[in-house]
Amino acid sequence: MNYWKKVTAAERQLHIREALAENVNFSKDASLGYPASKLDGKVFYEEAPFLKEAPMLQSFVANPNHIGCHTFGTSEKAFKGTQEIEREVLNMIAVDIFHMEPENFDGYIAPGGTEANIQALWIYRNYFSNTFGAHPDEIAILASEDTHYSIPKGANLLLIDWLKVPVDFGNRSITAETLETILIKAKENGKKYFIVVANMGTTMFGSVDNPDLYTSLLEKHQLDYKLHVDAAYGGFVYPFSNASSVLDFQNPKISSITIDAHKMLQAPYGTGIFICRKGLIENVLTKEAEYVEGLDLTLCGSRSGANAVAVWLILTTYGAHGWFEKVSVLQMRTNWLCQQLDLLKIPYFREPFMNIATVQASFVPEQVAERFNLVPQKHDATNQWYKIVVMDHVEIEHLTAFVTALQNVAITSETSV
Repeated sequence: MNYWKKVTAAERQLHIREALAENVNFSKDASLGYPASKLDGKVFYEEAPFLKEAPMLQSFVANPNHIGCHTFGTSEKAFKGTQEIEREVLNMIAVDIFHMEPENFDGYIAPGGTEANIQALWIYRNYFSNTFGAHPDEIAILASEDTHYSIPKGANLLLIDWLKVPVDFGNRSITAETLETILIKAKENGKKYFIVVANMGTTMFGSVDNPDLYTSLLEKHQLDYKLHVDAAYGGFVYPFSNASSVLDFQNPKISSITIDAHKMLQAPYGTGIFICRKGLIENVLTKEAEYVEGLDLTLCGSRSGANAVAVWLILTTYGAHGWFEKVSVLQMRTNWLCQQLDLLKIPYFREPFMNIATVQASFVPEQVAERFNLVPQKHDATNQWYKIVVMDHVEIEHLTAFVTALQNVAITSETSV
């Protein structure tokens, strides 16, 4: 690991205090030009004694604005201390987790995976327009039907079509035959440029796409493409559980990755991460943002620097080895759950390296689903699946209670027959 190190609590507190000291201090400095300040002191009391031992809360009250992209050009100097924290986080993730060469990427801490995914679509739509003079009607998004709803949302916003690739009901994978049929039809309809979204852990199933399936067929048909990986859910699981993963920047055909820190990393909600190779993000440079030092290359503009501090604190609390251990424990619990489902002969889908098991709804009575807060694929009578996500708070005792409830239902059904 080049950047990701485990540090002590005292070291973490000192590092954040030093970073905040480099930022503008709205309580003491004469800062007349910024439409910003610390959080309202009548509500958020900055002198509370407990804040001295809580670097995340210190950052939250200080209210740093991380507008812009701090891996590209210059940035607002008023928040340079916590901007450096953000760059440290991006190095840990891009280089140490996803094997990017140092200094060869751009990215930022976004307000969530939805924005990060749309940021990728926006970049590539503009890239095809700027590079090839492509019209939006000639550009299409290619992604499976299990892809996160941020993709059709982005397609709608950017006025480009989403070509939804069907998946097999049982194994949630796409086939080469189906994909090639869609590509041939798309070519006939005038599509020339493709934004591919490969999933590293779909929201409902935790399924993982094979990027080579997309790229080999696109190259066979001599079609231009950019490949984005949506690792919003799986980004902090799959690289640690599957040492053979090809969904990272070692694959030269992958141009960008989205990761959510507010899922598996347990950072505050509104903490997504976007990373792309150098030479791409400038396609969305907003030149009209002239009052912003360095201009702006993000969809959101203003965003909280406290979220970057939160991710830094979590990563440096665990270190790479500690995080691997945490993921391994969740994997073992998920394995145990799947073993019990096998014994009960209840059909489910589970990507072997993920901590999600999605059970066919016909085998889970509604009262059991409600008792254990299972999430349905659809909130109506057509629902076919319920998902179980083995997060940090889900222990064997909770899973045992769920399995016992299913067993009791089965016994009751047999008795009534």
